[in-house]
Amino acid sequence: MLLQQLSLFLENKTGRLAEVTRVLSEKHINIAAFSIADTADFGILRMIVDQTDVALAALKQQGFAVHTTDVVGFVIPNQPGNLYQALQHLDSIAIEIEYLYAFAHNGDAAAVIKTNDNKLTATTLKEFGYHLLEAGEQLD
Repeated sequence: MLLQQLSLFLENKTGRLAEVTRVLSEKHINIAAFSIADTADFGILRMIVDQTDVALAALKQQGFAVHTTDVVGFVIPNQPGNLYQALQHLDSIAIEIEYLYAFAHNGDAAAVIKTNDNKLTATTLKEFGYHLLEAGEQLD
């Protein structure tokens, strides 16, 4: 029901993202989704990977500041208004969204969301018929 997301704090300097992807590549870890938010001095890289525990250990061993966070992943049809509808269901029960990132592939879109109550978010989305993503699952 909940996904484990990796969150890394990276200095804003050339090569840091390449270094992260090198570490993951060497461990044969696939990145399913990621988002980068930056400030003047550092960035926050958030990722869903197929082997969270292995990635966490490998990145820590290389000196990266990294931790895991519970998030909810769900699938919606890739059509206008469908994300709005999903978010309206959450708004109706006063769920507060901390952040969200999404991508579309073929006829579907997948969203990763962090809220003030991830378990209630997942339960609500499931009750309204949304498919919840599981670790390692990919969109076809």
